[in-house]
Amino acid sequence: MPMSRILAIDTATEACSAALWQDGAVLSRYQVAPRGHTDLILPMVAELLAESELSLQDLDGLAFGRGPGSFTGVRITLGVAQGLAFGANLPLLGVSNLQALAQGAHRVCGAEQALSAIDARMGEIYVGGFAFKQGLMVEHWPEQVLTPERFLEQTQQDHWNDGVGSGFVTYPALATRVNTVCEAHPYPDAQDLLPQALALYQAGLGVDAADAQPVYLRDTVTWQKLPGRE
Repeated sequence: MPMSRILAIDTATEACSAALWQDGAVLSRYQVAPRGHTDLILPMVAELLAESELSLQDLDGLAFGRGPGSFTGVRITLGVAQGLAFGANLPLLGVSNLQALAQGAHRVCGAEQALSAIDARMGEIYVGGFAFKQGLMVEHWPEQVLTPERFLEQTQQDHWNDGVGSGFVTYPALATRVNTVCEAHPYPDAQDLLPQALALYQAGLGVDAADAQPVYLRDTVTWQKLPGRE
């Protein structure tokens, strides 16, 4: 990958994380903490920049987990990303949290094909299928929000090598669609936003901070917040 400096942040699920790509080297911070993402994310960013001896103005772009995930968590990610990008005039690079989960399954568990499932609460899951091609997990089965029962009905003839995400913890029946579950990686990690973000940046697909959009996959009116995010 060409020389570049990309910061990534994510607070869309129970995990809060930040990562920095600097000319091929990756630094990261990751903490599972259902509460307090707003208090955690900016100190993580500050630590990464200090450790790298960089300022926001030294960066080329800022990646964020665009969803799906907790409604409040996705809004926190987007709001923080927009605030940082406005101040430093950085392009924003939105990356799917389901894609990042699959990318993490490749990094952690060596997955070449992965089904990502995030517990969406209210008896539903966010789910998507991905296959590894030229360094990236690319969408193979479209991202959707479904009940686990509806998903199992739709995929009776489908099977994936690996499964990843909190959906497999909440709904063990999903494991009937995969060979193994990457249990060490239940939540998205900001460092796994970086490969897709770099591809977007190199293709000139960054957007102005004001134009960045979240992806919820369902009507936000029905969203039930995670504990502690009221």
